[in-house]
Amino acid sequence: MNYLVAHNRMAREMDQVFNSLFAGKSHQYHNGDCFTPRVNITETEDNVSLTIEVPGMDKGDIKVTVADGILTVEGERKVENKDNGKNFIRSEFSYGKFCRSFTIPDNFDAGKVSADYKNGLLTVSLPRKEESKPKQVEVKVQ
Repeated sequence: MNYLVAHNRMAREMDQVFNSLFAGKSHQYHNGDCFTPRVNITETEDNVSLTIEVPGMDKGDIKVTVADGILTVEGERKVENKDNGKNFIRSEFSYGKFCRSFTIPDNFDAGKVSADYKNGLLTVSLPRKEESKPKQVEVKVQ
């Protein structure tokens, strides 16, 4: 778990570095070709869950894959091209493609990864392998 948290923290810090380099083009960055959805990572004894903010998307526009120990979530939020006579004064919604990748440690069962999309949140569950779950041993006092 610590590796997933560290990987996410490093990705977020790298995003901040690149965003600061292109600070003058923030409007183009946010409404241009790509965006980076935010991720919360939580854990229990049985699994680790990634909850990813992707509001306004259809589940068919989101792809979750696991290959070679890497969990990848990618998709595209498309700009609505409705000509209803409105002119934007300001547009802060993020559109475009995104791709987030996370290394899955060996103690997780990559074959049992599941994903659920509801109310703009994609939740990906990574179950722990049975042998890696914490075990409680009863101590007998004699």
